[in-house]
Amino acid sequence: MPDPSPFSHPYADRRLPEGLRLRAAEQRDVAGITELSNLPLYRAGTQRLPFQSEDVTARWLGSGGEAASTVVVAELNGRIVGLGGLHRQTGRRQHVAILGLGVHDDFQRQGIGVALLDALLDAAFNWLQIRRVELTVFSDNAGAIALYERAGFRGEGLLRAYAFRNGAYADVIAMAKMSWELGLEPVQAES
Repeated sequence: MPDPSPFSHPYADRRLPEGLRLRAAEQRDVAGITELSNLPLYRAGTQRLPFQSEDVTARWLGSGGEAASTVVVAELNGRIVGLGGLHRQTGRRQHVAILGLGVHDDFQRQGIGVALLDALLDAAFNWLQIRRVELTVFSDNAGAIALYERAGFRGEGLLRAYAFRNGAYADVIAMAKMSWELGLEPVQAES
């Protein structure tokens, strides 16, 4: 049977860690997500502050309703090793979801980010009727930028001094992927 996903699999020849499982994040994951969020490399690629507590994680996890957020954990041997999410926008931007993604410091470059990204894009474009998935990535995060580019994201601009990180202001690159770039539906351009 052919692969039902319309996404290219740039790492199709890479084997994922045996036993990797993707599933919806649940309240029982608060401790594991908090541990992940406090890792130095993971945190450096996100907007999270150091010393995140389980209470903060629980509030964050409980704040998104089903229509607004899709949060997925990557679990390996009962341990959370990755987290990804889509946050659907509202009103005139209801066709847009903002993507966030991170992988445990000790499990990077093993295909976990690819698996999370593929699952989230599949959910966005094939189940949630999202037409635009957007993200920001720190401009010095070459690995993440390469991952997003291989998945078809395009850079749309540099946002200077976007966030304070590790004692300095850091730039991010705004990137997006459109559903029609996959041939999923025709788009009528404005004149």
